[in-house]
Amino acid sequence: MAKGPAVIGVLTKPPKATWWKANRHKVFLTVGLLVGYWIGTHLHGTPASPPATPRPGHSSPGPLHITPRST
Repeated sequence: MAKGPAVIGVLTKPPKATWWKANRHKVFLTVGLLVGYWIGTHLHGTPASPPATPRPGHSSPGPLHITPRST
């Protein structure tokens, strides 16, 4: 007589995921967006070079450097 099928393993249902495992991607996304917003709006870099001296508002045009062509 033929033997019956052999049991190789038993399938079990995994336990329900905890709240953290189910929602951690949402938490990280929210925290990342808040930190990015905070960095973008509150941490402005200061210029490294010293401030430039003020220039006059208007000056007269300089001489034109055109050499006449001899033909």
